[in-house]
Amino acid sequence: MSAMITPAFSIEDFLERERAKDLLRFSTAGSVDDGKSTLIGRLLYDTQSVYEDQVRSIEGKGTTAPGQIDFALLTDGLRAEREQGITIDVAYRYFSTARRKFIIADTPGHEQYTRNMATGASTADAAVVLIDASKGVLLQSRRHAYIASLLRVRHILVAVNKMDLVGYDESAFRVIESEFTSVLEQIAAGTGNPLEATFIPVSALAGDNIVHRSQAMPWYKGTSLLELLESLPSSQDARTTPFRFPVQRVLRPDHTFRGFSGQIASGVVRPGDTVSVLPSGRSAKVKRIVTWDGDLDEAAAPLSVTLVLDHELDISRGDLIVSADSPATVAKRVKAALVWMDQRPLDRRRRYLLKHTSHAVPAFISTIEHRTNVGALTREAADILRMNDIGVVSLNLLRPIALDSYRENRSTGAFILIDSETNGTVAAGMITAASSQEAEGGADDVYAWGPVTVGEREARWGHRGGVIELAGPAELLDTIERSIFTAGTVSSRIDADHEVFLLHPDLLAIVTGFATQSGLLSLVMRANYEDVLSVHIEGQRLTHNANDAIGAVAAVHQLLHTIGIFIPSEKAGL
Repeated sequence: MSAMITPAFSIEDFLERERAKDLLRFSTAGSVDDGKSTLIGRLLYDTQSVYEDQVRSIEGKGTTAPGQIDFALLTDGLRAEREQGITIDVAYRYFSTARRKFIIADTPGHEQYTRNMATGASTADAAVVLIDASKGVLLQSRRHAYIASLLRVRHILVAVNKMDLVGYDESAFRVIESEFTSVLEQIAAGTGNPLEATFIPVSALAGDNIVHRSQAMPWYKGTSLLELLESLPSSQDARTTPFRFPVQRVLRPDHTFRGFSGQIASGVVRPGDTVSVLPSGRSAKVKRIVTWDGDLDEAAAPLSVTLVLDHELDISRGDLIVSADSPATVAKRVKAALVWMDQRPLDRRRRYLLKHTSHAVPAFISTIEHRTNVGALTREAADILRMNDIGVVSLNLLRPIALDSYRENRSTGAFILIDSETNGTVAAGMITAASSQEAEGGADDVYAWGPVTVGEREARWGHRGGVIELAGPAELLDTIERSIFTAGTVSSRIDADHEVFLLHPDLLAIVTGFATQSGLLSLVMRANYEDVLSVHIEGQRLTHNANDAIGAVAAVHQLLHTIGIFIPSEKAGL
């Protein structure tokens, strides 16, 4: 009888070892033709993370010399989309080594797709920025480094690629290292986020310093790219951050069970923990942590669970359950860095939907603090943000939400803006500051007795009362009223030529005075057939060509911001 052969390891052992490995997410970035696809293809090929038939299918194809493999074909599945002119999205790749698991966000290099680079870097722990050794530091390299800094990517790995094209010259590498180090220092000074950068000379086509150290560059004493990726610290431990749990759904299968389902954004929760529900501020204790496989004694991010509390609270989708010891900020006014993603420019007259965790709230942009000139790494005044522009803005929300700054929590400090007409995502935002409801006197006064104050109305509506006198063509006056209404103001229209006011001239001042005290914006209209729009607000006068409707509307809104009818960010404590 032959002896039974015991396998060296079982499938269960293999899966257990895979689960025990930690995960590192990193993105690739660089200008067009810097070799991102070739580098990722080489990384996958040399780590034996591609199938043999896939390698055979690309042999003899592509743009490389005979007998060589075009490694870009292993990853460039979107090449056909590029040829057909279809918008290119982020491609995610997975591979594993003996030490760690990796997810790569392969982002397109063209400036037109900068918004996609921001998407890929938003969840990354590290960014591999490629620079063509034969071209040096380009504008797109600066842009990608700046976005990585805004998104709080912790590690920047600068792969100076195509070293074979410059004869593996050390001086060419050192020039790029010095120039890009200066760029990173400028970015850190502007964003307040110091970047940890490591420079590696590589040739993705030849495989130099990708997985194995190269013999072609004896002057380089560092590790290969893969060895560096394997040695980077893991992503921030969710257990060290405050507990955040956005409620996605209220579960009520019958009268005996009421639970709140969602994915833990950060932190750890255990039965018996005291939690607060924001924005209401009510507190309770966690009674159970329910999953499909049974109750848990502990749950941490990014696990999806259902929480059961020890007593009934009014909780709905969009509320944020937080640690009572480390609550989030409840705010209606925030300052944020924006990456504008839409072909239609930012319009302060429009109301957008701000999507934050599982909650969406109407919002409008009150001011554009500045726009970043990525080429010069300087701030410049701006009245507009166009596609791929990066700037800092102040937003007014129609309802308070619970949030953190992006510096403290990437999950509850990030949001997107949605065009309510097209349902398209127009911008990605990172919260840099927020004005709490307590600072505004709002949260503690919700259930207070007494009359509604002027400050409460301003906090609710995002503007103070005032009188705008307008004279011009009737159609243009209608357009201006519509634009002010669309911006979210609470206004009233008064026809100054009505016979009541002509017979009783003092009545107009009385009506507008009461409206102003109530926080309303009174639009006093006088229609005529002239080609000039005349505007008078609190001693400030404006005239504009009535035939330029868009310019006239923009000028009126700018004047409202300038004189403080629309509450500026500094009044919101930002």
